Amino acid sequence: QNSFRLNQRFYASLGEKKAFVLSHGRNMMILKIVGYAEQVAKYYKLEDFKAHVWIAHQRYPTKGRVWHPGGTHPFTGMDEALVHNGDFANYYSVSEYLRQRNIFPLFLTDTEVSVLLFDLWNRVYGYPLEYIIEAMAPTTEMDFDLLPPEKQKIYRVIQATHIHGSPDGPWFFIIARNEPYKRYFQLIGITDTSMLRPQVFALSEGEVQIGLICSEKQAIDATLRSLSNEDKRFCPVADKYWNARGGSHTDGGAFIFTVKDRDGGSSEKVITCTDKFGKIISTPKDQQHYHVTISISPPKEERELKEEIERGLKNEDPLEMFHYIRRRLIDWDFDTFRWWCEELVRQAVDEDIKDKAIELLTLLNDRRYHTGTKKRSSLLRIINESLKRLFDATPYIDSKSTTRYRLIDWQTKEALRGPDRGEEILVIDVQGFPPEGEDCDARLICKAYFKGWRRFMAYGYRGQRFCGCGLGPATKGVRIDVYGSSGDYLGSGIDGLEIYVHGNAQDQLGQIMKSGKMVIFGDVGQTFLYGAKGGEIYVLGNAAGRPLINAVGHPRVVINGTCLDYLAESFMAGDPLNGGGFVVLNGLEFDDQGNIREQPTPYPGSNLFSLASGGAIYIRDPHRKLVEEQLNGGEFTPFTKQDWDLIIPYLEENERLFGISIEKDILRVKGVIKRPEEVYRKVRAIKLAVLTEVEDDKAS
Repeated sequence: QNSFRLNQRFYASLGEKKAFVLSHGRNMMILKIVGYAEQVAKYYKLEDFKAHVWIAHQRYPTKGRVWHPGGTHPFTGMDEALVHNGDFANYYSVSEYLRQRNIFPLFLTDTEVSVLLFDLWNRVYGYPLEYIIEAMAPTTEMDFDLLPPEKQKIYRVIQATHIHGSPDGPWFFIIARNEPYKRYFQLIGITDTSMLRPQVFALSEGEVQIGLICSEKQAIDATLRSLSNEDKRFCPVADKYWNARGGSHTDGGAFIFTVKDRDGGSSEKVITCTDKFGKIISTPKDQQHYHVTISISPPKEERELKEEIERGLKNEDPLEMFHYIRRRLIDWDFDTFRWWCEELVRQAVDEDIKDKAIELLTLLNDRRYHTGTKKRSSLLRIINESLKRLFDATPYIDSKSTTRYRLIDWQTKEALRGPDRGEEILVIDVQGFPPEGEDCDARLICKAYFKGWRRFMAYGYRGQRFCGCGLGPATKGVRIDVYGSSGDYLGSGIDGLEIYVHGNAQDQLGQIMKSGKMVIFGDVGQTFLYGAKGGEIYVLGNAAGRPLINAVGHPRVVINGTCLDYLAESFMAGDPLNGGGFVVLNGLEFDDQGNIREQPTPYPGSNLFSLASGGAIYIRDPHRKLVEEQLNGGEFTPFTKQDWDLIIPYLEENERLFGISIEKDILRVKGVIKRPEEVYRKVRAIKLAVLTEVEDDKAS
């Protein structure tokens, strides 16, 4: 009440904004500034500040007094603070809902009313967290129908009581919560059912634990990288990354990291990650992280392994070497694997051998396999460091040497020139480049392309955007390999070039892509291939919300995982059997041992082919789990031999890229090889009645 009165008198009233309450609440501190996040840390001297839960927000608010610190995030209730990405149109409806309960917003922003809602339902009404999340992001459509009857009954009452106070989205909330009476802290991420705002969750468990929630994966990676530089117990790669599907009947579209005392009265803290319904999210307990501070000792079979590496690099195909190492890796310890990687780099002096070493390490980075008792994240750390050493050893572009590879970075960017005789591959260390703008790495690639370079290996990404954009039309023959945490809009507008992302990708990839090839060795974020017109695209993992929205022409896409929802919304890609576009959705995933298995359902959402007028989706659904209620704009149609003949070349390329076998992994169901028409189902767009009437009028 004191905070409200002070804010009303000195801030919310008309006239000069004299003061406002910066922070209140128990065991919680709110800091605001009009500026960048690093300026907050410097201004308030946070470098050595310690806390169990941190949240931060860095962008202009879309509502409120954006020029004043009072209008900046976070906003606070009593025991919680909230930051918000998005916007909701029913701000005034929510404000009226609060006024009816004698709560009056003061800062004119939708973020403030969001935290006031949370505080009302938490502190005043005493709702459990599950019910608060349901009031904020109601479960609807088929997800509601799939809830247990007793939960439907409760949720129906919650929705009837609070629906006019629920933010309508699109939004994504990150909430820091203190529970002073039960002595725990929480970091909470909630996404709404429209899923128009990006969000990523991550978890690492080992000697230390950390849970992270961000709008973009590159922010998570940057945090882990910074922590790892200060404390080697942290791995720069998370054990697990995932996205939320708003209103899901399986996890609720919300995840909670709870920090509390370890059982037994110890003062040591432990993190538990759960979803909306309390189901625990964890990583394999029988796997360990690697302590990079340990010095490397040569293994007992040192001589044998050296000879194997030398023989393999000279005579064998990198894929054969990969399969051999994959089998041995199960029993190796971290020390042996790290020694093996260092020896591989040491022997990669000759350029032909360097080619094979890069390809072999890239396969170890991209493929999924059994890692034994070793955390995959720690293996990736070792692999990425080895790749970096190989790339770093490349002669700089301004040096005098004869080599197929040339290295350029931020310091040597002014030395950019066209390739001399025998020079083929431009290696770019993008670490020092800004995320966008005239001096970004994407512009450097454009300049290098116009000077004659056609082959690029770019590494050290930290969220830089627009890689592959701006090269213009007819770029067939160009290839870009991307290593690190690449940013948004990668490959947008490309026309002919090939781009390979060796890891997870971010949002808005391949927008208005015309032709070419894009390969993602991981998951991909929101609005993938927005407005795409063509090209071949392969995704090893999952796609988040709304891939291929408004796509036209003839894009050919294989997604080996699933899509959260709104796949191919407003798809306008003609007849796939007559040159049009299509999506193959396999609904597969990898278990902790690297084995391929079916996901619980090939498509979890309720909106498949919404408002589509052309194209097709070929969905691997041997158990016929997909139902008509999910086809919000589509219809089932027989899967024919013509359809199989159409998609099999793309499945063959998919097998070559990812090792997902058509016979062993796709057509095999519960150990039995099935016919293609027993495994795949075809979904096509429903012909709209208004278009049918027009055609009938023309015919008459």
